[in-house]
Amino acid sequence: MNLSMNIGPVVALIAGILILLIPRLLNYIVAVYLIVIGLLGLLGTGSLRI
Repeated sequence: MNLSMNIGPVVALIAGILILLIPRLLNYIVAVYLIVIGLLGLLGTGSLRI
């Protein structure tokens, strides 16, 4: 049995559920996402797939 799964859809699903439960959490989720994507872009880790 092969259970390989991309992390992106799982993170998106968890974030969506948390936003529905705690709407104020949206600001923090978006901020963390933008910081991570920005750092990955600056560091040039194009081979890392999220």
